[in-house]
Amino acid sequence: MHKERELAFWSIPVSEMLQELQTRSEGLKGSESSERLKTYGANILKPKKRSDALKILLSQFRSPVTLILLFAAGLSFFLHDPTDTLIIVAIILISSMLGFWQEKGAADAFEKLLTTVQIKAAALRDGREIEVPVEEIVPGDIIILNAGDIIPADCLILDSKNLFVSESTLTGENYPVEKSVSVLKAETPLGQRTNSLWMGTSVVSGSGKVLAVSTGKETEFGKISEKLKLRPPETEFERGVTSFGHFLMEVTMLMVITIFAINVYLQRPILDSFLFSLALAVGLTPQLLPAIISVNLSRGAKEMAQKKVIVKRLASIENLGSMNLLCSDKTGTLTEGELQLHSFQDLKGERNEKVLLYASLNAYYQEGFENPIDRAILA
Repeated sequence: MHKERELAFWSIPVSEMLQELQTRSEGLKGSESSERLKTYGANILKPKKRSDALKILLSQFRSPVTLILLFAAGLSFFLHDPTDTLIIVAIILISSMLGFWQEKGAADAFEKLLTTVQIKAAALRDGREIEVPVEEIVPGDIIILNAGDIIPADCLILDSKNLFVSESTLTGENYPVEKSVSVLKAETPLGQRTNSLWMGTSVVSGSGKVLAVSTGKETEFGKISEKLKLRPPETEFERGVTSFGHFLMEVTMLMVITIFAINVYLQRPILDSFLFSLALAVGLTPQLLPAIISVNLSRGAKEMAQKKVIVKRLASIENLGSMNLLCSDKTGTLTEGELQLHSFQDLKGERNEKVLLYASLNAYYQEGFENPIDRAILA
């Protein structure tokens, strides 16, 4: 059953697509949906998992400065200096646990927010319409859509009535697209596939019955998300700390090697010269730097939490604070996506109240899709 998901389903007649997916007009049986859920997996873009506490903890030790301190602690232990060893280890643990506690708490809060919102879709199962969690929608499901619904999968339209869908999340076009039953050419661009619906878009008005063809990673949104699977970009603050850590390591190594070479040249005992160089390396490491960074960033995260802002990565606070110019795509993000009536004129280019009267009457009695221009006129 994987073959049909590679087809340009918008170019296949509805009857053939139903046969391809082995689906009936009354929908799938409960047992069939369970089997397909095992075959295709949950209808989500990435697998559900709780925040990996060990991963968050280990990430606290990636900084070169922290690695230098760990090296210094090892040297102190080797030099039989338990006091310095304990102090350095305690500082590393305290600063790391501060960062871990903040990031773990933010991750847990984010997970809790996600669990409070569960989207469901109306699907035909065993010949009757039931509410199904979106993640349990499978290829072959018959889905009933109404105004306000989120499209749970990439679908082919079986039946529609004044169905208008907003595809701005996928195409960037704010104006809703009218959808209807038809057969299109395979090479039809995504924005012109009027017989298809895409996961993540929403129904503006009307109703329809559709056939789920692709779910999860196989959807258009899923394909985009797979391309974006990159590690979080390093912030400018993290880059600065890393750069400073590398610089510190280079300076320390250079001084240790130089002093060791001078002592050997002066015919000092080699072992004593080596131990002295190592002790110097321990003394040059800024033991309190990680703790100072973690304390300050944690304080910033706490103040932002009081303003209902969850900080998932502590380093992003400094990055945001150092920003002096923010660029954003305005379409539907900074703007409201609403038209406003500026003026009205007749054929002679003159302001005429009758034009506004007739336009208002037309807008008020308009049926079907609510045109943005009609809303502007009535406002």
